[in-house]
Amino acid sequence: MTPRIGCRDLAVRAGGRTILSVDALDVGAGETLAVLGANGAGKSTLVRALALLTSRERGTVLLDGRPAIRAAVRSAVAAVLQRPILRRGTVAANAASGLVMRGLRRAEALRRAEPWLHRLGAADLADRDARGLSGGETQRVALARALAVGPRVLILDEPFAALDATTRTDLIADLQVVLADLGTATILVTHDRDEAAALADRTALLVDGSLRQIGATSTVLDQPADADCARLVGFTNVLPPELTGLRGTVVARPEHCTPVPPGDSPPPDTFVTRGRVDRTVPLGGVTRIDVSTDAGSLACLVTGEAPDGITPGATVAVAVAAERSRTVHDAADLVAPARP
Repeated sequence: MTPRIGCRDLAVRAGGRTILSVDALDVGAGETLAVLGANGAGKSTLVRALALLTSRERGTVLLDGRPAIRAAVRSAVAAVLQRPILRRGTVAANAASGLVMRGLRRAEALRRAEPWLHRLGAADLADRDARGLSGGETQRVALARALAVGPRVLILDEPFAALDATTRTDLIADLQVVLADLGTATILVTHDRDEAAALADRTALLVDGSLRQIGATSTVLDQPADADCARLVGFTNVLPPELTGLRGTVVARPEHCTPVPPGDSPPPDTFVTRGRVDRTVPLGGVTRIDVSTDAGSLACLVTGEAPDGITPGATVAVAVAAERSRTVHDAADLVAPARP
């Protein structure tokens, strides 16, 4: 299958330095690729470069396997941003506005946009003034507007970041159903691994402007390639060999690290390191416990309150679930492939 959109040897410079460098990337028709990275990693720069909206230092953007030109990309790509802008007028008119801009008559544009308002749960808003919508309602209309034009490439740039938890969950669930029926190549820019897990077939991890790891979403989220990738997907505790006595650097999620009070035995099937409790932070149903070690701070998450004896200043053992931990490579040893 020919990839719908992609790039080769892509580089973008700003402020006198290269801020993005991607050897190769392809997204196929009907596929959703999540681009996961921290703030400033180059996620938005990547999608702007693929949409030919920013100058490139070098490289080629491909559309249907051929070098892309601006006019072809403009007709093929639709985007939904973190804070979309709706025009004056009704929700229905806004949902149809992309089609009108592409030359359709207003009546025909309204007819084509209407089913997308239904599919995204916004049909009852059609006659409302678009300027009075909530954040979640605005995103639903923006998605309907983007999908109504029949894009061959859909770019979702942090579309859920400004939404409350319930609204975000509902919209992700609805969008999951919609994307499953499309033949569109979708690129989801996010810093949230749960969004990638819910929506993406593959996930790419972007670190300091470089594509560090790419593959099936379930694999990337569970088998990070190096410590930087591990932190991106929630394995925030990085334990070097000198701390564990094991071969290689080990990473673990906070929920798989248990502080053990003095005198107590660690749980079975764990390995243990030691440190001093810096703080305990109740988070409503769970408690975060930060423990300082010779190699930095470790975060632990326990259900309920902190166990007896786990107080700031106490010397404790931290038991790491061996089966839940992962061994990672040094970043310098990695060369990320363009395809899994």
